[in-house]
Amino acid sequence: MEIIKTEIEGVCLIKPRVFNDSRGYFFESYSKRELDEKLGYEVNFVQDNESKSTFGVMRGLHFQRPPFCQAKLVRCTRGKVLDVAVDLRVSSPTYGKHVAALLSEDNHHALFIPHGFAHGFVVLSPTAVFQYKCDDYYHREAEGGISILDETLGIDWQIDSSKAILSDKDLHNPLLKDFDSPFTMQD
Repeated sequence: MEIIKTEIEGVCLIKPRVFNDSRGYFFESYSKRELDEKLGYEVNFVQDNESKSTFGVMRGLHFQRPPFCQAKLVRCTRGKVLDVAVDLRVSSPTYGKHVAALLSEDNHHALFIPHGFAHGFVVLSPTAVFQYKCDDYYHREAEGGISILDETLGIDWQIDSSKAILSDKDLHNPLLKDFDSPFTMQD
């Protein structure tokens, strides 16, 4: 498995070694040892989540506030999504910047997102199944978000935003400029 650091500290793209033969394929989708070694610290995932969505569904940009921050390891097991992590760590030189990665059933890539980031994705295929690991449990009182449609973030979602399908909750998240981030580089 190849773990590639991105332009934002802490966010990593993971490209597994895929073994194909006449029966299909095999790959190791997660290795705690390799991830911890490449990150330089230990991550203990405690919860797995899965969603299924149709074309144009946008989910995010979500996070959990301290002390319930969540690091995530995300991947798309069916279909194709554009996955995005936005740096919300106020002491970070990349505050407000984002990393975007195309995750699909064909490329088998995953994205590691550390604490202090908002996360979201858009479905670019007719349907998509999205899976992710979290290193803390979901806490309703700690949930938060910033607007996935905030144009100042400079995210090219690769679809016409008028065709986007969002939850009512996601439609009402604040813009980054109106958000008071609780995150620092230590979160």
